Amino acid sequence: MTTINIASKANQATTFPALLVSTNVNEADPKSQITINFGDVETLQSQKDATVELSLDGSESKYDSDQVIGSLLERYPVLQGKNQEQVCFLKIKTTKEWLNRSISFYKADHKSIENPLQELDAHLTLRSYIVGYSLSAADLAVWGAIRGNKIAFAAVKKGAIFNSANAQAQSKKSAKSAEGASYDIALPETDKGVVTRFPPEPSGYLHIGHAKAALLNDYFAHEKYEGTLLCRFDDTNPSKEKEEFEDAIVEDLALMGIRPDRTSHTSDYFEELYQYCITMIKEDKAYCDDTEKEKMQHERWHGIMSERRDASVEDNLSRFEKMKKGTSEGVRWCVRAKISVDDPNKALRDPVIYRCNPEKHHRTGDKWKIYPTYDFCCPIVDAMEGVTHALRTIEYRDRNPQYEWMLKALNLRKVHIWDFARMNFIRTVLSKRKLTKLVDKEVVWGWNDPRFPTIRGIRRRGMTIDALREFILKQGPSRNIVNLDWTLFWATNKKYIDSVAPRHTAISKVNTVTATVKGARVAPYTEDKPKHGKNSEIGTKKVAYSTEILIEQVDAQSFETDEEITLMNWGNAIVRKITHSLNPLHHKNITGLELELHLQGNFKTTKQKITWLSTKGQELIPVELVDFDYLITKDILEEGDELEDFLNPKTEFRSDAFADGNVADLAENDIIQFERKGYFRVDRPFRHGEPTVLFSIPTGKGGK
Repeated sequence: MTTINIASKANQATTFPALLVSTNVNEADPKSQITINFGDVETLQSQKDATVELSLDGSESKYDSDQVIGSLLERYPVLQGKNQEQVCFLKIKTTKEWLNRSISFYKADHKSIENPLQELDAHLTLRSYIVGYSLSAADLAVWGAIRGNKIAFAAVKKGAIFNSANAQAQSKKSAKSAEGASYDIALPETDKGVVTRFPPEPSGYLHIGHAKAALLNDYFAHEKYEGTLLCRFDDTNPSKEKEEFEDAIVEDLALMGIRPDRTSHTSDYFEELYQYCITMIKEDKAYCDDTEKEKMQHERWHGIMSERRDASVEDNLSRFEKMKKGTSEGVRWCVRAKISVDDPNKALRDPVIYRCNPEKHHRTGDKWKIYPTYDFCCPIVDAMEGVTHALRTIEYRDRNPQYEWMLKALNLRKVHIWDFARMNFIRTVLSKRKLTKLVDKEVVWGWNDPRFPTIRGIRRRGMTIDALREFILKQGPSRNIVNLDWTLFWATNKKYIDSVAPRHTAISKVNTVTATVKGARVAPYTEDKPKHGKNSEIGTKKVAYSTEILIEQVDAQSFETDEEITLMNWGNAIVRKITHSLNPLHHKNITGLELELHLQGNFKTTKQKITWLSTKGQELIPVELVDFDYLITKDILEEGDELEDFLNPKTEFRSDAFADGNVADLAENDIIQFERKGYFRVDRPFRHGEPTVLFSIPTGKGGK
């Protein structure tokens, strides 16, 4: 028999977790009843300061919620969540870790719970449950502690997870990011509330153009008007869409600080959209057409009426039903809106609004064989979901009358449209079709290739999210189409990384020169030096000193005998001897140097200030430095240009170097500066036998 004793007058944050977990067991598994007893006391008599006690069939009692729940977790598998066959050791271990962390929500004061709440908020950004994909003991324990803590519960209820200082900082940051752009674009009827939407198609990864659309919608909804932001996945093409892309989009939005108030899918409305199409056919506002694709394009271009345009309502309904069933006859047909045959705006020339596609949908399976086009479903679902302002890139301008026609034809409420210019960059393709082609043909490593304009690609290159937000928001909602240079983009990033990037040293392995240093201590030694000369908060690093150091060939070739130079992080030295290669073909190459320390010298008077590495007193870390060039050779691809004709044959440049011993401690995604070489992001940390791989981060000077 299992019994739980609870002190009802105790701090409820310490008792609610065990109470919720035991109640959940009783509801989920009636055969395993846990008896729950309440005592009208602040602490239990069985043990000092105990508020919860668990008795298991004569076993030694367990006290406190975390230990009680841990024991229940081992005894009742139902607490590990659904899909028991998939429960693994790691999941159980993670659950127990969160049971321990739930204790941090016990104290009823703001300071104690602020960081735990922030950590929980960050953890749940991309998750519905703390561990796995169903309710588990971890969710019950954490929620029980928060619900029992009046201060923590109030913070969650009000959405005030971050303290006022953080809120003010975020407000100032947003305002700063938007400086230089005008957001006073006079959106109509904002006094009635603002609801915007970001409708990505889950057929690829978000690129920087999508980021602008997402951030502008977020800015107007959450900062300019304190309204509502919707994220709606336009999943109407099963041939191209994958759950992998959808998950990546959710994660990328979260990384950019975009948190939609609601997330939905166009597939949620397939039944309603089907009924709307039926209505249009019955009202003679749409018809089915089996005209060949090339012929239909010709007829639309030249304003020629389709032979099927005047078919009867009955025939159209019959054909639409065959489309719905995905029959061999049905796949030949599509549905077109009956708007105009020869309108000067070709977007209004009877556009296709439904297609037949028998492929399985990644969410709805094989339930549907017909799928609405974006131009049909977008205005309808916008109206259904309460969107007030549809912010669209300017290439949709010719299709805006089509959007408005759909709403009027179906007697749906008006949605205001605002066009803004898409973000174009020189020597960059943003077409999803062309990006997919580069991935499929293995021109790049994948969607997160650092040469790609995807959010994942530019982040892998070393762009920070703060810099990305600032750069995009500074462009504003302007309708002026411009082709931006990457130099401005990366210059913005440099402002964010320069003050926080630790400084390290790397020496190229190509013809490295070994120098003997006279006047140095005979025994190697190390000293603690700041990682950043102007930011002590970054910490310190170990700098090794000895009588033998490595210097780069290019530096050695610039020295003159008896010249005084500065060894960075050490002091001045005088070049006493320079040894050249005996090979007449490489006589300029330096093979050895003798330096004499002159630490009392003034570094301000020296011309050469060089980096170096001691060969003793530390383990030199092998590193691979990778730089990249543009993927295409032409600034702007014009209509008729074939992508393959302008692909850059060489876009990846690798070089080997030695780095200081501190580099061994770097983790993936760390951003550092190798002094006199530039900024780098760690793509692969050091592992014995394999070098650290670092990607060069542009600074705005080269802009590649």
